[in-house]
Amino acid sequence: MTDHTFPEYLPKSHRILWLFLRVGIMLWGLYGLFHGSTVEFLEAVFAILFTHLWDFFQVFGGNSFITRVDYLLGTMLNVFIFIGVVVGSTLNNRTDFHDFDLVTHFCAGFIAAWGGYSFAQIIQGRYARLSPALASLFSLCFALGISVGWEIYEFTMDRLYGMELQCSKPATDAGLVDTMVDFIVTAAGALAGMFLVAFYRNGRIGKNRRAVREQIEREKREAAKKEQVWEAYLREQDHHFD
Repeated sequence: MTDHTFPEYLPKSHRILWLFLRVGIMLWGLYGLFHGSTVEFLEAVFAILFTHLWDFFQVFGGNSFITRVDYLLGTMLNVFIFIGVVVGSTLNNRTDFHDFDLVTHFCAGFIAAWGGYSFAQIIQGRYARLSPALASLFSLCFALGISVGWEIYEFTMDRLYGMELQCSKPATDAGLVDTMVDFIVTAAGALAGMFLVAFYRNGRIGKNRRAVREQIEREKREAAKKEQVWEAYLREQDHHFD
């Protein structure tokens, strides 16, 4: 597996995109600050910190698997944060359109599934090649688990601080409907992400799909040779003890 570490492997185009998105978030936060919205400014500051998550992996990850996470996941996260904060928050705070939350939940499910597949491959890759089906199942469960955690957070904030993150209203099922719609949309995004990342990682789609398939075939042949050598060794040991 290619070592996608910073800064050697990070393409210049991705670096420029990350910088552009981070500057855009900060400009949005400053606009909010100068127009009386300290909340938007603080939101922008925290968003910029989260856009550096992949960078933090490389700096503080040590020898753990986290340092080998593909930079593509970092790009997805940067784009998602920019859209969610700048577009989503602007629509929610300055217009009557409040359905953009569905877009963010779909994208979150997609990215979480993509990341989950990558985590499974990286962790298991130290021992043996992971089955694409098993990696896909893990990525789906990983994304749905994050979705559950987020809804728990929303429920907790609503109960402790009187917020309305889940749109709960007395004597109605609005909160339940909001939560279930979020789950369904996130699951749809996770399914889309699961299939696309599986196809991408296994050379079915993408500009380097031929090279990826060739690498997979080489790994399979090497694994088969190792298995044959091991079986021959075991047979030899059995004859020796006989």
